[in-house]
Amino acid sequence: MLLWYLAPSIVAVHDIFRSRGLDYRLIALGALLPLLIDAPLGYFAYGHSLFVAVAALGLVMAGTIGRSRLLRRRLICLPIGWLCGLVLSGAFLHDVSFLWPLLGSDFPDDSLIPPITILVLLDAAGLAVGVWAWGRFGLRDPATRGAFFRNGRLKEQVS
Repeated sequence: MLLWYLAPSIVAVHDIFRSRGLDYRLIALGALLPLLIDAPLGYFAYGHSLFVAVAALGLVMAGTIGRSRLLRRRLICLPIGWLCGLVLSGAFLHDVSFLWPLLGSDFPDDSLIPPITILVLLDAAGLAVGVWAWGRFGLRDPATRGAFFRNGRLKEQVS
């Protein structure tokens, strides 16, 4: 299930923002945040709330006022990834959790883990996107891969 969140988030953010300054490691971590926050509960809850994700974005923006642009650019990757995680998890299909606290303070028992068939299909799709992105960003090359793991940056390879 993790590959479904990681690879599509990285590729989507790269294609949408086209920014060399983003840290794609933090995008990936942010995409996993809804799962990590709600895993102890086992159902869609705070981590899958749009309100909480937007509040995290607001905290990053407010917390980095007067600080370096590099710090803001790095930290903004977490809420951006979080929003990607909400889309990829289909959180918007669980309206009570997604719009918490607007539709009430209780969460339904919507299981966080989909049926095994869906789980396998999603991870297979994530693996396919990851393999494609591996080639697209030249991560076969040890130097490029090492640079990505050190600084989180990606460069599209020119063929």
